[in-house]
Amino acid sequence: MVDLFVDRVLLKNNKDQDELDTEREIVMRLQNRILMLFFASAESETCQQFAPRLHDFFKQLTDEFYVERSSQLVLLYISLDQSEDQLETFLKELPKKSLFLAYEDPYRRQLETMFNVQEVPTVVVLRPDCSVLISNAVEEITHLGPGCYQNWHEAAELIDRNFLTKEDFEDKSMRSFSDPIRRLKYKVDDEKKKKKKKKNRGWGGGGDEKEQVEAGAQNEDGVGSPW
Repeated sequence: MVDLFVDRVLLKNNKDQDELDTEREIVMRLQNRILMLFFASAESETCQQFAPRLHDFFKQLTDEFYVERSSQLVLLYISLDQSEDQLETFLKELPKKSLFLAYEDPYRRQLETMFNVQEVPTVVVLRPDCSVLISNAVEEITHLGPGCYQNWHEAAELIDRNFLTKEDFEDKSMRSFSDPIRRLKYKVDDEKKKKKKKKNRGWGGGGDEKEQVEAGAQNEDGVGSPW
């Protein structure tokens, strides 16, 4: 997914429309996430009707007022508007955490062709490797709501388990409400927990003092507790 937008400028849908214009910023925002490409136009009545539903869908999955941990989900608006004013108007209907491409960026139309967009609204759901998970998720979002995200998450992980390296798991914890299920189901090594466990035993230069004393006693006796 990152490769799809390297050397591109993504804009945040906030007051200042801050730019993500370096490779590092793009990677940090998109890596290890499911990406929704939202193709729409302000002049379409259907798009106008769908926008509030998409707004609520995204907010309920990423706003920590609704969930304990924000889902690994990114919403990118690909405007098919006929003017910049239309784009600016439609952005008001979208979440503040969403991203978009500038009106003058020709990449908007290239993406439209790349993903064979035939109608609006269209929500193309991409796995982290840029492969298409769902060619148009509008109906799924409309009828299932946030519940369909877990299906996406499971499908993306199941089909494409190797999109993270060992170093990625060590450096970054997964921020998803289905993370414990994923760890159990796919037996992902959790190096971070191993390090924490060692630290608590006093192997990492820290941990509980009582545990360190007990560990020392075990070393002296040569025998540890069977439990």
